[in-house]
Amino acid sequence: MTEIRTPLRRRPAQRRSAERVRRMLDACAAILDEEGYDGLTTTRIAQRAEVAIGSVYQFFPDKRAVAQALALRNLEDFGDRISARLGEGGFGAWSDTVGAIIEIFVDMHRTVPGFRILRFGDVADVNLLDSDADNNAVVADRLREMIVDTFRIQDTPGLATALAISVEAGDAVLKMAFRRNPDGDPEIVAEAERLIHRYLADHIQET
Repeated sequence: MTEIRTPLRRRPAQRRSAERVRRMLDACAAILDEEGYDGLTTTRIAQRAEVAIGSVYQFFPDKRAVAQALALRNLEDFGDRISARLGEGGFGAWSDTVGAIIEIFVDMHRTVPGFRILRFGDVADVNLLDSDADNNAVVADRLREMIVDTFRIQDTPGLATALAISVEAGDAVLKMAFRRNPDGDPEIVAEAERLIHRYLADHIQET
């Protein structure tokens, strides 16, 4: 499992502090949607969150750290949604989860503030989630853990490789879908699902 270090200078110990941090992350997301990562500054985050600039620096050293915390929140939200869907069952094999996972990703892209720009952090840094692994590797690692736990299959290097390749391929094709259509070109999204499902289905016996 990838070890992810917190970007926070210190963890909020009180409810009021935790609420301030949440407002900062929400402000970060809103600014990303409006002006992109280049328009993001700690001053703008403070103004949008209606907190003193000192409050931002109390928890975050710079805008990259705020973006990192938001990317981690996105990752946790993504994982929670997938876990809930896996818990509902109805999958014949683990490769059949592809459509559900892509559907969750597309829905987050459409509805979660800041997600369409930041997603899991590449716009800021390809190693934003973990300095020792690229962002897609961290996502693939989380997916592997959930799939192994849900389907009780053997955790092998082949499975890890297959999921890493699937995440990279899916990321590239879905970026194409959202370039063509702000809501994700349905035809390209369907092709992403078909491509990844067939690839994983071919690797089930190997993993």
